[in-house]
Amino acid sequence: MTLEDYGWNQDFARQFSVFTAQGFVPARVIRGEKNYFRVICEAGELTVRFAGKLRHRAGGRQDLPVVGDWVAVEPQLEQERGIIHGILTRFSSFARNLPGRRKGKGRERIEQQVIAANVERILIVCGLDQDFSLRRIERYLTLVTAGGADAVVVLNKADLSTTTELQRRQVVEIAGDAPVALLCAREQGQVEQLRTYLKPGETLALLGSSGVGKSTIINVLLGEDRQKIAEVSSTLGKGRHTTTHRELFLLPEGGILMDNPGMRELHLWGEEEDLAESFADIETLALQCRFSNCGHRSEPGCAVLAALELRQFDAQRLENYLRLKEELSQLQRRR
Repeated sequence: MTLEDYGWNQDFARQFSVFTAQGFVPARVIRGEKNYFRVICEAGELTVRFAGKLRHRAGGRQDLPVVGDWVAVEPQLEQERGIIHGILTRFSSFARNLPGRRKGKGRERIEQQVIAANVERILIVCGLDQDFSLRRIERYLTLVTAGGADAVVVLNKADLSTTTELQRRQVVEIAGDAPVALLCAREQGQVEQLRTYLKPGETLALLGSSGVGKSTIINVLLGEDRQKIAEVSSTLGKGRHTTTHRELFLLPEGGILMDNPGMRELHLWGEEEDLAESFADIETLALQCRFSNCGHRSEPGCAVLAALELRQFDAQRLENYLRLKEELSQLQRRR
């Protein structure tokens, strides 16, 4: 195993030069727990915490280590431990507005939560059972492209749907340049098509709700049962959190997989401009509206509404676009 196998490259090496003289070593965060991290370095795996100074300098949790980060570690090899003293600049990240803590002193509070760092591609895994939602896929696509990674939409559980081809076409219509894969993860042969997105030294992350089949896909690609799998509730159509932490897995043939816990809430983090790729059709039409500040509700000369009447896209897509645009606008104002 070399650091290059885990994604180390010349850009990271140049950044790390400022830490070399201090006796620190480069390492990648491969697993995150509540109070510590596991990292991989040339000497092997270490259990580490980050230095108090790093927390003190951080402007928020987005400036603290996450799985996928390359960090500068002061190793304590005899104890197989270490201290993180610095984080190298991320070339990509997947972040959301932190859920669950949205109220504070009478107004909404905002806080960025980075889910994954230094990822080349993200598989947005969606179930074709009761979990299927075009609007959620649009939200995922917006966040993935905003973070600088390439998106791939994986439609799993094809065996549980009687309208798979219709659902696939609907996703293709909203996915833009993102490839769309249709499969049943329980059939190993069907998962093999995803190996084309695995490249030596590159990281592929899986994101999606609980119960969509991420752990099953991980196990097939790894060739062993490393991740627990639980049945989805037949009444609620919801999965249970079998994955409780984020973790990187190195594949023998090259490439790195990142598994993530299922996400129930997906609040946007970014700028209004981040909708340009996930809603390229509407954004392009908006340039033809009579008014530059057209709200696409009832304004005269609205090219978007004219296209809607011609059924170039459905009303729910437009409504979701306007909802996400307003969410990002409010986020920018509060920030």
